[in-house]
Amino acid sequence: MTFQIDRDEGLYLRQTLFDKARRVVVKVGSAVLTDGSGINLEVVDHLCRQLAFLHNSGREVVLVTSGAVAAGRKRLDFTDQIKVGLKEKQALAAIGQSCLMQTYDETFSRYDKKIGQILLTHSDLSNRDRYLNVRNTLFTLFGFGVIPIINENDTVSVEELRFGDNDTLGAHIANLIEADMFICLTDVIGLYSGNPQTDPDARPIYTIAEITPEVEAMAGHVKSALGSGGMQSKIRAAKMVAAGGGSSFIGPGREKRILEMLFSGKMVGTFFLPMKERMKSRKHWIAYVLRPRGSLVIDQGAWRAMKEHGKSLLPVGIIRVSGSFGVGDSVKIVDGENRELAVGLINYSAADVQKIKGRPSSEIERYLGFKDSDEVVHRDNCVLL
Repeated sequence: MTFQIDRDEGLYLRQTLFDKARRVVVKVGSAVLTDGSGINLEVVDHLCRQLAFLHNSGREVVLVTSGAVAAGRKRLDFTDQIKVGLKEKQALAAIGQSCLMQTYDETFSRYDKKIGQILLTHSDLSNRDRYLNVRNTLFTLFGFGVIPIINENDTVSVEELRFGDNDTLGAHIANLIEADMFICLTDVIGLYSGNPQTDPDARPIYTIAEITPEVEAMAGHVKSALGSGGMQSKIRAAKMVAAGGGSSFIGPGREKRILEMLFSGKMVGTFFLPMKERMKSRKHWIAYVLRPRGSLVIDQGAWRAMKEHGKSLLPVGIIRVSGSFGVGDSVKIVDGENRELAVGLINYSAADVQKIKGRPSSEIERYLGFKDSDEVVHRDNCVLL
């Protein structure tokens, strides 16, 4: 398994990265924070004490938390047997968010720490100006010596505004602030080479150099309250952070001293090394934050020009257009078998690309009556996958 690092080498690499980490994002999920009666106050206390420990070491710390809906259910004495739909969950989040933050505020105060709340939807990050504004707010909170606590704004989030899960939100925040490390605390102890319940040779995977399809398939070996889908989102989040130049950790969130154990060199959980070459911030935003509004099928000549020579995508290389997108939207670039090749920002609307596809750039004005650019997707706004 070439993706796996030898234990001794892994220990050295892990410890080196933990020692160097000055900015850390910690994500904790509902499977850790809650029990049958709502928010588990003992777990919250352990978590806040551990985060205070990190903060006292001179590090900048962000907490990405779930738990608002669970806190709302507790406040209204809703049992797990009471089924609720989207509008009820949004209302419960509105009730529970204040309870959740009050719990954090009271608990962090015991450790002489001040907190600040930030609630986000996907549109807050997909808009470049708002994206940078969130970044500036976080850096200002760091300057105040405050620990930011971030959650998705579940009360207003609808499908097109949602991150999908807080693992993705945590990864976005890690890349937004160029964090050195993303720590995902969950209800499992890490990844295994096989299913430990059925495979006697299954072994824990402590350090992973590269997230390959083989690694992603390991999510199926994990049994948790979240199911394999929950673990898959965590691996995808680690992959996003690695592309941004950060390292990631997935491990047991209910371990009382988990952060102290990690930063002191204890081999626990699964650690993901960063990619050797960090993707530039703006290109990472294009590749991972924006949601494509359509796709362009291109020919092999266009793909060779983009891949081998770093060229922009011209209309002559486009075979088919799908979706409804406008100027500046994100689009996928795929081959004839619908394999994703790249993603980028489009210079023309879907209707206009339909008119100029397969034609040389010199004919754009003839067919559209104007020409804003020779390129349909400029290489500076394009990320090869």
